Amino acid sequence: MNQLKQKGFTLVEIAIVLVIVGLLIGGVLKGQEMITNAKLKRIESDNAGIAAAMFSYQDRYLQLPGDDSDALGRFTVYTTASPAIAANGNGDGTIGLGTDWDLSTATAWANGTQETLKFFGHLRASGLISGAADDSTRPSNAYGGQIGIQDGALNMSGHVTIFGVIEGPIARIIETRLDDGDGTSGRVQSALSGDDMALPASAVAVYNDNNRYDMAFRL
Repeated sequence: MNQLKQKGFTLVEIAIVLVIVGLLIGGVLKGQEMITNAKLKRIESDNAGIAAAMFSYQDRYLQLPGDDSDALGRFTVYTTASPAIAANGNGDGTIGLGTDWDLSTATAWANGTQETLKFFGHLRASGLISGAADDSTRPSNAYGGQIGIQDGALNMSGHVTIFGVIEGPIARIIETRLDDGDGTSGRVQSALSGDDMALPASAVAVYNDNNRYDMAFRL
């Protein structure tokens, strides 16, 4: 009577499979880490780029983009439009003091107001960033949220850039990497996405992985 031979994997074969699976998992995790680091570096470079563009505009025209009270006279693209575009800021040296950074981009411009919308329009008109001079659209950050600016946010004085809708774990890394680990103090502060950044009480000290945050960076 013939005996059937049992078929199966040897211990060596199982060990080889486990090693291959381990290498694949390690490669995936390493790839995710590289992607995260690349996005973090993009946030840092975007913030530095906005600051450089703002200060270049100020050096060139002696006014701040968005707040520029002579934008209509300075850039013919605004006066040759039909009708002419109400592109002037109020010239008080602040960009949207006391207003929230995420004003709807559909808001019609009026002379002396909507400075947080005109900020990127003036930079585009000057050629410091690409795009149309009458475009209120804010750039997108590495995590898909918008990038904005305002004067006075949370517990911070002066102008800040704001990166919206940052995931909790990423917000914690940014806070630890660039500041003091506390979202209510230092040069980087945060609020839950959608909260009013003009209110100091909106700042949050501890980052929750399940939440998304709007992060303010002092310029």
